[in-house]
Amino acid sequence: MNNIMFGKYIPIDSFVHKLDPRLKIGALLILLITVFFDAGFIGYGIISIYVILMILLSKMSTKQLVKAIKPMLFMMIFLMFFNLLFMKSGKLLFSLGFIEIYSGALLQTAYIVIRLVLIIIMTTILTATTKPLDLTLGIEHLLSPFKKIGFPVHIIAMMISIALRFIPTLLEETQRIMKAQASRGVEFSEGSIKEKILSIVSLIIPLFISSFQRADDLANAMESRNYNPEAPRTRYKQLKWRIADSVSLITVISLSAGVIILSFVL
Repeated sequence: MNNIMFGKYIPIDSFVHKLDPRLKIGALLILLITVFFDAGFIGYGIISIYVILMILLSKMSTKQLVKAIKPMLFMMIFLMFFNLLFMKSGKLLFSLGFIEIYSGALLQTAYIVIRLVLIIIMTTILTATTKPLDLTLGIEHLLSPFKKIGFPVHIIAMMISIALRFIPTLLEETQRIMKAQASRGVEFSEGSIKEKILSIVSLIIPLFISSFQRADDLANAMESRNYNPEAPRTRYKQLKWRIADSVSLITVISLSAGVIILSFVL
């Protein structure tokens, strides 16, 4: 399904594609933490400029980013209405019956929407510019210090990689089931609440069955190839840290430090 972007790798020859996966994962974690510091519109503007630069360097189109944000529109609209109607901070800007909108609620709603958009775009850039195998290697390398305390690093990295890999597949399966149910007269957007719940159940049950079947097929395939997660193994592909990775890491750390300091100053 072409409308799904999250978890889908886009093979393009770009600067971001060539960066080390360990850097991209670490940079994403640093930026995700930074986004939740209240540095005002100045701080979010700085992060947005950096994200726009990464979009240009990754050669991703605006259409692809819109497809990534589109599935989250309902949640954004819900959060906007919830905050605007129930938060009572700041000055009263608008009043109509029981509906009262305050300046503080409007400001916090804008912050929430900006954070969600930035998080979705940054995560999409990571998955779109990093191969699933490279993502697994990067996660495993970053978690390797925990091997000393018996933490199953390889198993966790493999689970995360498989989960990311099958997100687009499950979404495609969901759409296929919805079309099949619609051809049988099931309406997901019409009818009473009870009818909508029953229609959702008719979607969830076959989706769970299909998911378990795929998991069983994958387990059998891995077992038939004598896969043992605890066995020592070598890597055909070795990750190499380059000068561009070091410069990019310093840039992300400096930017995040500046935004965090700004959040305490404002």
